Amino acid sequence: MSESFPRMYARTRRFTLGVPRGFTVAPGGERATFLRSRSGTDAVTCLWELDLGSGEERLLVDPAGLGPADEDLPAEERARRERARESAGGVVAYDADTALTTVVFALSGALYVLDVAAARARALTTPGPVIDPRVSPDGARVAYVSGGALRVQDIATGEDRALAEPETDGVTYGLAEFIAAEELERLRGHWWSPDGTALLAERADESPVDRWHIADPANPGRTPATVAYPAAGTANAAVELLVLGVDGSRTPVPFDDEYLVTAVWDRLGPMIVTMSRDQRTMRLLTVDAATGATTEVRADTDPAWVDVVPGVPARLPGGELVWTAVDGGARRLLVDGVPVTPPELQVRDVIGVDGGTVLFRASTDPAEIHLWTWASGTLTPLTGDTPGVHHGRLSNGVLVQVSQTLESPATVVRVVSGEHRRTVRSLAERPRLEPRVSLVRTGTRELTTAVLLPSGHVPGSARLPVLMDPYGGPHAQRAIAAGRSYLEAQWFADQGFAVVIADGRGTPGRGPAFEREVRGDLATPVLEDQVDALHGAARLHPDDLDLSRVAIKGWSFGGYLAALAVLRRPDVFHAAVAGAPVTDWRLYDTGYTERYLGHPAEQPGVYERSSLLADAEKLERPLLLIHGLADDNVVAAHTLRLSSALLAAGRPHTVLPLSGVTHMTPQEVVAENLLLLQVDFLKKALST
Repeated sequence: MSESFPRMYARTRRFTLGVPRGFTVAPGGERATFLRSRSGTDAVTCLWELDLGSGEERLLVDPAGLGPADEDLPAEERARRERARESAGGVVAYDADTALTTVVFALSGALYVLDVAAARARALTTPGPVIDPRVSPDGARVAYVSGGALRVQDIATGEDRALAEPETDGVTYGLAEFIAAEELERLRGHWWSPDGTALLAERADESPVDRWHIADPANPGRTPATVAYPAAGTANAAVELLVLGVDGSRTPVPFDDEYLVTAVWDRLGPMIVTMSRDQRTMRLLTVDAATGATTEVRADTDPAWVDVVPGVPARLPGGELVWTAVDGGARRLLVDGVPVTPPELQVRDVIGVDGGTVLFRASTDPAEIHLWTWASGTLTPLTGDTPGVHHGRLSNGVLVQVSQTLESPATVVRVVSGEHRRTVRSLAERPRLEPRVSLVRTGTRELTTAVLLPSGHVPGSARLPVLMDPYGGPHAQRAIAAGRSYLEAQWFADQGFAVVIADGRGTPGRGPAFEREVRGDLATPVLEDQVDALHGAARLHPDDLDLSRVAIKGWSFGGYLAALAVLRRPDVFHAAVAGAPVTDWRLYDTGYTERYLGHPAEQPGVYERSSLLADAEKLERPLLLIHGLADDNVVAAHTLRLSSALLAAGRPHTVLPLSGVTHMTPQEVVAENLLLLQVDFLKKALST
């Protein structure tokens, strides 16, 4: 490719296109299906099959052969992809029966079924656009959502009927509501029974939720989008659960808590996890599928908040419960109520159970995430000899291992099956730069920090302006042992900056106590830690970092942190770029905000301390605010209200509105030019 890095970075969706993902392994472990686009610049995802014995690949579904190249997605599917941060197109998700002989997927709202052996896909007739199709374990039926109704179609006969239809506007069956999808890591709302005769299904009623209207000022003739947005302190969607039989039966599953965290239905029956509105109590309940009656198995409490950990609950073949809980200062794996991981190992998530083996991810060093198994009382590290960030899947005795290391920007996917060890081809483009990363511990809290210098820089030869580039908040890390995570940062470094990325209090990987230090204050601890990390990095590089020229940039929580930095610490930070920043936490959603700040009616002072609006008159440094006007996660009102407060205080600043852009900014031209505009602003602000 001859394009510049910004164009490549945008076109390749941050070099993720062409990387294999979404693996499903067949019984016997002889073959697997997976998703991958045809090249690193092709955003259309195809479905493939891998023969694990020979290593041969076979193209099963190419969306180009099934319909128009431009996807026409229903609004619910666009919202689902936004929540999933899915920037590609084509077959971005699929579901397979137990035998991996039948696969279902949606494409441009149409429902398709694939005969895997014949590699033949055909469209099924549906009454409307399709969301989240799920095939029954025996491959005989497919459940899907259309028009808010949960429907089931017999694949052989085409008989199609609704199991549940919305009674009024605002009601949906079978879909995850906004808070579940955005904050609880649950993107689905219906689950098949193992015998394929019934479904556990969510009923969500959004009528109690406040309606917000997101207009497109660049196109005033368009009707504003109406969004049910549960802002902090306001009503959530009313969520119920039912067992819906394919015979037409309907059995309510009552529960008392505000949030439905997750559900599973294995051979021993359904299990659900619920959580209170204040997020300090989480309950695990088993469900009698015949009566809907629930039985509490355990209730976990925490004075700050309970953790939502992906992958649990699960059960071993003998019925032993797989769970996680905070114990001894760590998040630990529990089997049948007993901790089976040591306190020095922080469990990140449980990937799955295969027979009697539990596959999970955990850390001893917060910058690294490794794969582990537990089986019959034995803990086994699978990736401990390869420093980096690893993910995977264990199914039917086959391990799919997805690895990133600091030495390379590439993502490597290996499949291990008995004596076979295959590397699955990645078709991703290789960037024309190599991250030059130094991972260190800085400051009084020994914060995990990455320092990047320009590719041609000789240490000690010049003092460089500094660019802090944090996320800095709960849920996400930036300073990790994965080279691909630093491509954008290295490009900024090559424009003449020393880039510093630090994970402070509130970020994961260091244990529950470290994460909970932001309870009641999302501003002070995170800002203090960025200052601490900056000074720590300068002590390590005294002849390379110029602390008289320090800028900070970020997106989402990182945008909030960037604006916070120049408002409250102009003595340290001399310019900021704040992308899609939260500026008033009363405008952000219930699930995230109330977890850390409580209910605004009960904790008004907490919300004031974490808001940026009252600090507007303090601005004395250059500030660029960037916001997508179609953002339904951090709505543009955040930036507009801060801009109004700055204007009222007579403080000059710059606002860059992005018409038609959501929280992800996937548009190629927008993503490319955003990088260039930020560099131009920062150089002028620091007079480099």
